[in-house]
Amino acid sequence: MDPLTQGVLGATLPQASVSGRYAASAGLLGFLSALSADLDVLIRSSTDPLLFLEYHRQFTHSLIFVPFGGLICAVVLHFLIGRRRGLSFRQTWLFCTLGYATHALLDACTTYGTMLFWPFSDVRIAWNTISIIDPLFTIPILIGVLLSARRLTPLFARLALVWAFGYMALGLWQRNEAVSMGYALASQRGHIPLRLEAKPSFANILVWKTVYETDDRFYVDAVRASIAPRVYHGASVEKLDIPRDMPWLRQGSQQAQDIERFRWFSNGYIARSPEFSNRVIDIRYSMLPNEVEPLWSIELDPQAKDNQHVIYQTHRDADRKKTVQLWRMLSAP
Repeated sequence: MDPLTQGVLGATLPQASVSGRYAASAGLLGFLSALSADLDVLIRSSTDPLLFLEYHRQFTHSLIFVPFGGLICAVVLHFLIGRRRGLSFRQTWLFCTLGYATHALLDACTTYGTMLFWPFSDVRIAWNTISIIDPLFTIPILIGVLLSARRLTPLFARLALVWAFGYMALGLWQRNEAVSMGYALASQRGHIPLRLEAKPSFANILVWKTVYETDDRFYVDAVRASIAPRVYHGASVEKLDIPRDMPWLRQGSQQAQDIERFRWFSNGYIARSPEFSNRVIDIRYSMLPNEVEPLWSIELDPQAKDNQHVIYQTHRDADRKKTVQLWRMLSAP
C-alpha cells in the first residue's frame, strides 16, 4: 500500500485506544511505526537484482514479528518523541506496536502478496480487496486521524476504523462479483479455468482485472462489477515453456534459477513477452486491466555466463491514452 495510507491507518489504532492529551502523540507514533515495516526495501544487492523481491514483505511483515517491530520502533521513537511528550516507555511501546500491526494486514489486502506466516510459510497472502492506491479509502481515514488529534478524542479515529473495515468488506464483495463474472466469461469461451483471480484496477474497486489459466494459456480481461456490470475483453498469452521459448537456456544456470525465483514471486503467472523474445513477464499487473503489458519483467541474455543474473525491469510509464481508457471504463453508464 502507498506510504500515506499505511501511515494514517497505523495512526488510527493507537488513537482509537486513547483519549485526552495523548491522542496526537499516539497517532504520530502509530503513523511512523506503520511506515517502518517497509524499510525492508533497503535490502538490496548490486549483483542480484531479484534479492529485494524475496525480502520485501517478508520478515518485517510477518505476524510473529509484530511485537519485535513495535519494540524496535519504541526504542527509537521513545527518545525522539515519546519521552518529550510525557509518555512512559510502556505507552510508547503499545502505541508503536498497534501502529506496526496494521501494516502487514493492510498489505495482505492488496494484490502484491505478503508473507504473514513467515518463517513457517513463504506463501504470499493476497486477499485482492483493494488497489495499492485508493483515495476513496485513504482520505476519510486521514480526516479521522487529523480530527482525533486536533480534538483529543478517539471518536474520529474509531469512525475511521469503521470506514476502513467497511470499505474492505465492500472490496471483498466486489472481488467476489468480479470472480463470478470471470468464470462466466471463461464458460462462454468453452474454458474450464485451472485457476482464476480478480484484482482491482488502479485506485478503485469498481473495475477489476481478471486473469485465468488454462492448460496452455493465460487469459486477461477486465470487468466492471456490480454497478452497470460489463466486460472489457482483453488478450491471451501462452504460458512460459522454457524448452520451447528459450531452448538456449542452460539448466542450472543462474538465469534459469532466477526464472524460478520470479515464478515464485509472480505466483506462477509468467509468460514470454509477445514483443521481446528474451523477456519474461508477470501478467498479473498492467496499467490497463484488460491488457497483458506488464509493470515489471526480467530480461535474459542468451550469451550470459552461467553465474550471470537476469536484468529486472519496471515498465510504469502511464501515457494519457491509457489514463483516458481507464477513466472510460470507470465512468461508462
